[in-house]
Amino acid sequence: MQANILIVEDDTILANDIAEMITPFASSTIAHDGENGELLGKNGIFDLAILDLMLPQENGYDVLGHWRTEQHLELPILILTAKDTLTDKLRGFNLGADDYLTKPFHREELIARIKALLKRSGLLSDETLLQVADFTIDLNRRTVTYKKQSLQLNGKEFDLLVYFAQNPNVIITKERIFDRLWGFESETALTVVEVYISNLRKKLKTVTADQSIKTLRNVGYLFEVNK
Repeated sequence: MQANILIVEDDTILANDIAEMITPFASSTIAHDGENGELLGKNGIFDLAILDLMLPQENGYDVLGHWRTEQHLELPILILTAKDTLTDKLRGFNLGADDYLTKPFHREELIARIKALLKRSGLLSDETLLQVADFTIDLNRRTVTYKKQSLQLNGKEFDLLVYFAQNPNVIITKERIFDRLWGFESETALTVVEVYISNLRKKLKTVTADQSIKTLRNVGYLFEVNK
């Protein structure tokens, strides 16, 4: 499953260009104002945010401050802005930005910085294998093995297992799973998550007696992995 990046940029053409250039390694959601960007960001389904500072409704500094101090979001944040003074940069870093790039910029540099932040978070690797407990997931071939036993999963089942494997021993709500795998604008019912959780559990039972996916009533799901 690709990294999921939030782009908060009011320049529609630039936002679309960025979304296009990261397509080979990430999916994206675009917000054209700070208020909407803040709301999207706090859902916790993104792996990185690209944040402009001069935004309508709510400026980027305020968005960054709310994410870090009020909502305690830990996702990497790359500020992308025309504000290029040392004071601007220091303010951004002091509020919790992980990187700062000024406009105009080179396409290659932006991609390199995004990839560096994702790699630092363990969300992007030169390796194509994801190893969690006794599961080996080949992200390129989209195959799964458990103790060398092959496990056949369809598209969304595979994506669901990858999402759990990337967040072992972390409680994930049904809403967060839905938004991550189906998207905010999907017309699919939220109950589809329960269907795919059930299907994935049945297939896991064919290779292991352990019930790795736990249901926490009225809270969410937990992919339990012994460390």
